[in-house]
Amino acid sequence: MLNISVPEELLEQLLPHRQRLVDLKVASRIAAKDFTIWGKEAEAESSIRLGWVGSATDSQKLVSEILQLKQELNSKGITRIVLCGMGGSSLAPEVITKTYGVELEVLDSTNPDHVRKVVYKDLEKTAVVVSSKSGSTVETDSQKRIFEEAFSRAGIDKAERIFIVTDPQSPMEQAARADGYRVFNADPTVGGRYSALTAFGLVPSGLAGVNVQDLLDDALAAGEILGVDDINNEAVILGAAMARSASRNGFRDKLGLISDADTLPDFADWAEQLIAESTGKHDKGVLPVVLSESSPEVQLELDDMVLVAVSESEAFSSQAPILVSGSIGEQFLLWEYATAIASALLEINPFDQPDVESAKVAARGMLQQKGQAVAVEFTEDGIGVNYSGFTSADIKTVQASLDKFLAEAGENSYIAIQAYLDRLEGIALEDLREAIVSAISRPVTVGWGPRFLHSTGQYHKGGPKTGIYLQLITKAQEDVAVPGRDFSFGDLIASQSAGDAKVLSDLGRPVLTLTLSDPVGDVKKLTRMLMERK
Repeated sequence: MLNISVPEELLEQLLPHRQRLVDLKVASRIAAKDFTIWGKEAEAESSIRLGWVGSATDSQKLVSEILQLKQELNSKGITRIVLCGMGGSSLAPEVITKTYGVELEVLDSTNPDHVRKVVYKDLEKTAVVVSSKSGSTVETDSQKRIFEEAFSRAGIDKAERIFIVTDPQSPMEQAARADGYRVFNADPTVGGRYSALTAFGLVPSGLAGVNVQDLLDDALAAGEILGVDDINNEAVILGAAMARSASRNGFRDKLGLISDADTLPDFADWAEQLIAESTGKHDKGVLPVVLSESSPEVQLELDDMVLVAVSESEAFSSQAPILVSGSIGEQFLLWEYATAIASALLEINPFDQPDVESAKVAARGMLQQKGQAVAVEFTEDGIGVNYSGFTSADIKTVQASLDKFLAEAGENSYIAIQAYLDRLEGIALEDLREAIVSAISRPVTVGWGPRFLHSTGQYHKGGPKTGIYLQLITKAQEDVAVPGRDFSFGDLIASQSAGDAKVLSDLGRPVLTLTLSDPVGDVKKLTRMLMERK
């Protein structure tokens, strides 16, 4: 059962905002799909983006269809499920399956080494779910193409192994049906980051072995209380805490998220993309920072950060002052309500992503250059260095470059590590993250490229101008061509990193790009440099 535990002092500080939300009937208006809550300018978008409120009911019809397909696959010995998707389309199923303890392989990367490891493995027992609202997402289209080629080369009928989740009448649906693929239609009135309880979250999770009926039942129960105008409504309290928590310095704009690894593993990763992409725009926003109990930020007690723990159990022990407890189905709906409520207090539209397209446009421009996107200013010990958005003077060592870069951080800054690397290679990014925190006492986020471009990338460009960005890129051990396209996965990921760096630097944000020749070893080197920093 849902519950939120908040210190009495903080509850009192939030009381005016909670009361205002009740007076304005925000919770019940969201439940009624009132699209006028977020202002006149937001109405065109919000009027077509509130389907998530009823997803737990609307998605009931999918349950039997998912179960039937799972049984068909199992009868053929097909037990490995791979999901190709980006942003909310991949993060929700990833968290759901981890919570239920079932296997799902998620391909949300364009790193050639990562792609090769997922695609060319156990094809004889593999089925693939390709998820995209429109089908125009270049990453997902490229992943679909490489799997189609792999199945064909293996003599396997791709139409029996690839399943499509997309919006009705989308270009992807039209092409998929023409090619004989089985299609699951998602609700077109639900944006990707709010889609956990739609076909995007349920189809891959159910095929992997999750009891999706339980998930929906829990969300239905939560919906009965989250739409009530009450100052003790968990969504009202959490939304107010996200948007208007008091501190000595005034507004706290950073939210440290601690997932209970035993009951809701990696839930914070899903919440991160929901909150960042919904609130990070027009120089406003709440920055979610994924933490653990041992993260240095927890001990620092930063003035501009509120700590929140998320668990299935009310008994979860944490140093975070706020504990949100409940099952994953309840939590999904709670955090969606709370994010929409926080956005109302911030006076922003939680359903658009005005700055995401800028990185896509820049990436397309870089893709035309193919390999000429990043110029390395110098190389030391196998690590290439490039600056943008700040001056490098005559610095010629990696250590000095890190020092100069970190000096750009101010008292309210955050550092974002953007790793365009192979997520399956065992790279110790958490050690690097913690070394940066310890070095300058500021919060640090970690995003795997390019998937963060579809979530926290919005906050980086549209949120408060307090971020500095450390890009980690590499050249693949072996590139992989994208079938039917005139570019490779190596070309694609290089253009995405360079395009995002250009957009950020054009906005005046400092970006340090390090090209790693040995990602595992070089990240360890960088960590040591920071730990030995005077």
